[in-house]
Amino acid sequence: MSVNDPLGDMLTRIRNAQLRRKGKVSTPGSRLRANVLDVLEQEGFIRGYSTTDHGNGRTEFDIELKYFDNAPVIKMIERVSRPGRRVYAAVDALPRVANGLGLTIVSTPKGVMADHAARENNVGGEVLCKVF
Repeated sequence: MSVNDPLGDMLTRIRNAQLRRKGKVSTPGSRLRANVLDVLEQEGFIRGYSTTDHGNGRTEFDIELKYFDNAPVIKMIERVSRPGRRVYAAVDALPRVANGLGLTIVSTPKGVMADHAARENNVGGEVLCKVF
């Protein structure tokens, strides 16, 4: 099966696994997905992830989901920039989620980072997703 939006697929897998109260979820590996998972881990939205190599260039990520008081830490996760409609923002126009309580993940020339890190580095870029 061909996936047109790999990042959107990973976010949907995370959302669906948390609705079913799963502890782990797996997704095919890619560099972009790894960078987004690094940001989610640094900001405390997931426990972590591990990489499994299946040979012939195929990798898979096992994502450990995080819960607090039996409720998922990620209350909302949604894709902003899609393959059909890319969304870019300058550093002064980066969106804030829930008045700064949430997180916007941005792909910048300096790498994939959270919105507050992009403001510190004074760079804008493609708005990948919003997390709260």
